[in-house]
Amino acid sequence: MSERPTPDLAILETRVYRGANVWSYERAIHLVVDLGVLEQFPTNTLHGFTEELLTMLPGLREHSCSRGRRGGFVERLTEGTWLGHVAEHVALALQQVVGHDIRRGKTRGVKGQTGVYNVIYAYVDEQVGLAAGKLAVRLVNHLVDADPEFDWAHELEQFILRAERTAFGPSTQAILDEAVSRDIPWIRLNQHSLVQLGQGVHAKRIRATMTSSTSAIAVDIASDKDLTTKLLAAAGLPVPKQESVRTADQAVRVAERIGYPVVVKPLDGNHGRGVCLDLRDEQAVRDSFEIALGQSRGGWVIVESLVLGKDYRCLIIDGRLAAIAERVPAHVVGDGRSSVEQLVDLTNADPRRGVGHEKVLTRIKVDAGAEEVLAAQGHCLTSVPEEGEMVKLALTGNMSTGGISIDRTFEAHPENIEIAEEAARMIGLDIAGIDFICPDITEPVRETGGAICEVNAAPGFRMHTHPTIGEPQFIAKPVVDMLFPAGTQSRIPIVAVTGTNGKTTTSRMISHIFKGMGRKVGMTSTDGVVIDERLLIKADASGPRSARMVLQNPRVDFAVFEVARGGILREGLGYERNDVAVVINVQPDHLGLRGIDTVEQLADVKAVLVEAVPRDGHAVLNADDPLVRAMKRKCSGEVVWFSMEEPGSEVREMIDSHCRRGGKALVLNPSERGEMIVVRHGRREMQLAWTHLLPATFSGRARMNVQNCLAAAAAAFAAGAPLHDIRQGLRTFSTSYYLSPGRLNEVEVNGVNVIVDYCHNAPGMRMLGDFVDRLGESMESSHDLARPSRIGIIATAGDRRDEDMRELGHVAAQHFDVLVVREDDSLRGRERGEVASLVAEGVRTAMEAGARCKRIETVLDEISAVRRAMSHANRGDLVVVCVDQHGAVMSELENWSKTAHAGAGASEENPTADPDYTPSVTEGQGA
Repeated sequence: MSERPTPDLAILETRVYRGANVWSYERAIHLVVDLGVLEQFPTNTLHGFTEELLTMLPGLREHSCSRGRRGGFVERLTEGTWLGHVAEHVALALQQVVGHDIRRGKTRGVKGQTGVYNVIYAYVDEQVGLAAGKLAVRLVNHLVDADPEFDWAHELEQFILRAERTAFGPSTQAILDEAVSRDIPWIRLNQHSLVQLGQGVHAKRIRATMTSSTSAIAVDIASDKDLTTKLLAAAGLPVPKQESVRTADQAVRVAERIGYPVVVKPLDGNHGRGVCLDLRDEQAVRDSFEIALGQSRGGWVIVESLVLGKDYRCLIIDGRLAAIAERVPAHVVGDGRSSVEQLVDLTNADPRRGVGHEKVLTRIKVDAGAEEVLAAQGHCLTSVPEEGEMVKLALTGNMSTGGISIDRTFEAHPENIEIAEEAARMIGLDIAGIDFICPDITEPVRETGGAICEVNAAPGFRMHTHPTIGEPQFIAKPVVDMLFPAGTQSRIPIVAVTGTNGKTTTSRMISHIFKGMGRKVGMTSTDGVVIDERLLIKADASGPRSARMVLQNPRVDFAVFEVARGGILREGLGYERNDVAVVINVQPDHLGLRGIDTVEQLADVKAVLVEAVPRDGHAVLNADDPLVRAMKRKCSGEVVWFSMEEPGSEVREMIDSHCRRGGKALVLNPSERGEMIVVRHGRREMQLAWTHLLPATFSGRARMNVQNCLAAAAAAFAAGAPLHDIRQGLRTFSTSYYLSPGRLNEVEVNGVNVIVDYCHNAPGMRMLGDFVDRLGESMESSHDLARPSRIGIIATAGDRRDEDMRELGHVAAQHFDVLVVREDDSLRGRERGEVASLVAEGVRTAMEAGARCKRIETVLDEISAVRRAMSHANRGDLVVVCVDQHGAVMSELENWSKTAHAGAGASEENPTADPDYTPSVTEGQGA
């Protein structure tokens, strides 16, 4: 086209998924982008766009896209694709530039919004992935219409530097790569190199090459070079003569006593910083003392005899030699034409060299120290060395100062290997770098002369994994072998529970069963994080952050996660996979939030748990719910059904067929005595428990808890729990406030039966109403006088749809005589009184249609609503409180029990004194 459109591609929303999610099985970044006018301009209408893009990011030529072959994305660019799709591939290509091997991504339009797209792409490092997305959008806009302030070379350089700041060093990355190859999970604990390998009780930590098994005393000893030398000398190992000093005069006296030439270095230095070699006179010692002192944290400097020979690093892991590298100091080799400075620039141009530890080699730095080394060899930066002449720019062979390494692992003499291993044992390090100076590592140092000049804690692996000359050594393997010996576990069992209603109670039941088996259970739920029955954090902890907190706890050997819809949509699961996924039900709730408008879409969100089941795992699914039943297709593992349907039903016939093929299921078998929970495995049937004998079911009346018991038992069975432990767990689990706070807690207050529950949606109210009807019938049959009244306090969250709030009120009106409508403290974007008004509207509509409810009142404050409901109640009545803050409500009920009506407060004697009180909307007889 002759004119370019105005580039207005913009990011509307950003989400970071830290585990399996609705878009991907693995971690991903989700950008919601708006193309604006660019929706009308696919790539084939933008002259020169494709060519310029491929020039800037040639790696895009390798992208296969949906074509499944190299160059597939270029074909899409040529044919014409939308710029949101381009941004996805650019974000991937930018991460590939910095060495992140990722290829997964997808772009999908947002339903009902023209020009708005969901752009999803994988990432390795979260911050790098986010920066890649932002830069991708800016680059696309720039290519549409050149921005004079956009400097691509500068932007790319800044992006690479950002990636280098957060990237793992080569040593840490080598260990992580080995761990991943063994299916050992890892969690990054900070922005540096502190990483957890494994989960819970099996977890180990590493920081670079220090591990959770590294002795702190050994690290202190290795940091004290004077003490290290004394201990090695006491073991009869070859070490140079040395002493530690604090002043230049002392350094000179020691140098004269042990004899020149000497070495001066800091007592507690590392990476070769402050080390001065081959000092031959008093002035050199004095000058070097100041250099070493500047690198010493404790103010001590070591003077030791100079040992001549080559510099070798022996890497000892778990007491055994893993690798040996000869370290050659930073140098250049003359060609007879170029100056030293030009040779350094040529050497630093090697793509393997970078700043610090970002690459396998470090760039040679020309500083005052390097110029001194040159001067000692009769050169300066402008000198032109003869062809083949080796000119050193550093005296030490550290990789961090620009040196190179030559692999000598299989050349060392056995006696030298034994000396290095003994040195590591003497210091007590599990991973040690032993620095040998000797003429030839292939000959015994006791015969040729040589010594151990240093023992290093947390030695770098770079010289061994990426030697300049020789074969790389896979030294991460013995590290992981040491941390996780053959046959040891790295993962703890994870049971994840989801559903619209019943998640929390089911999670508590599962935790209770395994706690009874002696397991240290870590559980997350809407009430908080619980570790071994201790509440650590009181909050809604049904999201991925809380799951990671449990997996990091070193006491936990079994995890039970309640997984809510919001956490999945916001961050994904927060872990890689779950051994058992439990889906209790999928019902219309939370619709209209985060793009989830239908119950089928909600089912897709909850199915993420089923998709996260490995091949050797299990999905526990409710066969009575069609949406849950359909999740079977998404399970890679084995399905365990549970059902409350009676024998002969279509669902039970499906389960019969499943079990005939060797499958597992838990069902209810009715009899004259009651309902028996039966475990079926293949053609075997095993009786588990009578439902009416389980405390949580209220003699079988609480059908929702019968369902929860089935789900919990099925999950425990799938996780390997013996039947007698499952039976004992269900028989000892009750809905007391101590075991299940806020979930069907029953208390008696001055003769009034009070049920406290978290019910907050219409499907939950139907189940609660069924329980109230069954319980009410039992109370009426045992009541000698008038029929007991049923009084309910109801509310819902402010982020529900208006029709959902009305439906809640409509359903509640079918089961209660009196309803008190309240509101939560958090209004979630609503005006005060708005939610209660909508709920009351639903109640009023049901009352007009002849529902059971005859009276409705609105008391917005929760505690005031409790007081109002209790003021209506007489002995023998039933009060059901749908709570938000269950602790405060239970405290109020306890106070009410103590004070009875006399001390209940002003709002009972005069309800109009309560500022949140609204007069009855409708009043009638019988309430």
